[in-house]
Formats: sequence, structure tokens, C-alpha cells
Amino acid sequence: MRKTNPTDRRGSAYDPWEHADQLGVEVVTRPLRTAHGLWLPEYRTILIHSKLRPGAQRLILAHEIGHADLAHPDDRPKHERQADEYAAHNLICPIELEAAYKWAPDEGTLVRELGVTTRLFRAYVLSAA
Repeated sequence: MRKTNPTDRRGSAYDPWEHADQLGVEVVTRPLRTAHGLWLPEYRTILIHSKLRPGAQRLILAHEIGHADLAHPDDRPKHERQADEYAAHNLICPIELEAAYKWAPDEGTLVRELGVTTRLFRAYVLSAA
């Protein structure tokens, strides 16, 4: 199911804006009322809420790229789970995770160190199991 990003960089080296560009997906930031991000397949465009902090925009964009690269036509629960797994595998580098496991005392510390959400961290762990 998982496709790889063209540069195959993960974790802190992953740049979702570059990835979107390589996939031919336009990314537009603008105020959104009901979502943090949206994949518009008919326009090959991702909308990202402009009022989010850059770190949050990065996470949302990684998720929306999952929808784009997996050719999801909608946001049904199965597609949301797949987009989370896709984003998690790009945002979490196994080497960085292994290093953090050595000293991080709990899940909260791990997710902060990796710069992801608990939801994305759990998607990564569950998909690797």
C-alpha cells in the first residue's frame, strides 16, 4: 500500500512541500473554515489552513500528500487511516525513532522529539506491527 517519496528522505529530513512538487500537486495555503487541510483530486491541489503554525502545516500536508499519492477520491475512514500511515512513514525516520527510544521515558516525549502527533505516531507503530 505504501508508496515511497521520490527522495526517500524521512523524519526531520522530509520536506512535504518538495514532495508535493515532485508529485505535481499544487499546495495552496489559505484560511479554511472547516478543516486544517483538504485534498482536491479533481484539481490535483492540496489546501492547507494558513493560520496553522508551520510545524502543524507540515504534518497536515504530509497527510494530504498521502491522499494524493494513494489516489483517494474521498475522505472515508479507511482512506484517513491510510493517509495517516503514509504521513507517519514519511515523518518518522526509523533511525531517529530508535535513537529516541533509548532515552525517551514515554510516548509523549517520543512524539515531541519526533515532531509528530500521537495519532501519527500510533499509526506508524500499528502499521509496523
